[in-house]
Amino acid sequence: MKILIVEDEIYLAQSIAGKLIDFGHECDIFTAVNDALDQTERYDVILLSTNLSGQDFYAVIKKFADEIILLMVSYISNDTVTDPLKAGAHDYIQKPFMIEELIRKINHFHSFKQLQKRCELYEDYLDHQLKNIQLPNPMKKTLPLMVKTNYQKQADAFAFALAEELGRPLKYLPLSNSASLSALEHLESDSIAYMPEFQMLKKSEREAFLEALQDRDVITSTTENFEDERVETIELVSEHKIFDRTEILTIDDYVKFIIHNYQSKFPDTELSKKLGISRKSLWEKRKKYGIFKKK
Repeated sequence: MKILIVEDEIYLAQSIAGKLIDFGHECDIFTAVNDALDQTERYDVILLSTNLSGQDFYAVIKKFADEIILLMVSYISNDTVTDPLKAGAHDYIQKPFMIEELIRKINHFHSFKQLQKRCELYEDYLDHQLKNIQLPNPMKKTLPLMVKTNYQKQADAFAFALAEELGRPLKYLPLSNSASLSALEHLESDSIAYMPEFQMLKKSEREAFLEALQDRDVITSTTENFEDERVETIELVSEHKIFDRTEILTIDDYVKFIIHNYQSKFPDTELSKKLGISRKSLWEKRKKYGIFKKK
């Protein structure tokens, strides 16, 4: 990692840098805040002394607010620790310190930051994938719950939204994975298990699964017909027949799906060409299926 050290005790800064370099890091040292502020390079970690004589180190915290900032303090007080942490620094280490402890803190915050980025990526992806899905309002909150749907993404969106509304973490345990049933036994008490793909279970397995659901915080889903008094069921039906990997669509359903989902992305000339029909036929099919093109 690229590490910026702001410390006016030059021998101490050089000693820290030398040890960090031994661990494979790159280090730049500055004894003056203004010199650090002039840097245009990107750093992964900022090691900032809070005992810089006559210098305002808060400007460093502000400039590198998106990076990992660790304070190096001589003593603990509001001025050296509490206030800089409130300003945006992530943690502190008291001098003198073992380099291994500093490395541990750097690795901890680096791993945490990487995890944050992955979570943001997954959230952005899910938001994009599920953005057009309509959900019931209010949400049904009784668990266990079976979601019967003709569109798997709709059940997924419901499970994610319900867990968020309840403020509880969701554990994804698809029933197509044979390990999911045993994982349910080790579910943390504050978590909700989301166990889709009930239709993938063999008939002999379904009874045992439904028995195991009793008094458990589980949301499960199926794309098949389902009726069982032991599990409360909610039916979420998509407005339009949509592909499911376990289902073969009729030609009419396929054409209806393509028109509905792609008419905003392609002009009629290109859309009709892709379907192998004329523009007149496309217009007739819209009329037949009751699909209106938004302008």
